[in-house]
Amino acid sequence: MAKTSPGEFIRQVRAEASKVVWPTRQETVTTAIFVFILMVILSVFFLGIDTLFGAVVRWLLTLV
Repeated sequence: MAKTSPGEFIRQVRAEASKVVWPTRQETVTTAIFVFILMVILSVFFLGIDTLFGAVVRWLLTLV
């Protein structure tokens, strides 16, 4: 593999960095809201599963 000079490397980095497309403010806000809603839904789901398993384990322990 051929060595790249530091100057050529910097030019390549600038060329690649110019191709980056940043999300708009609206896209960022929409994504953040989506993540927050999904986080709430998943936390309620796992709370329910944890409560259910805890109740089953307590019930199983009363059988002994």
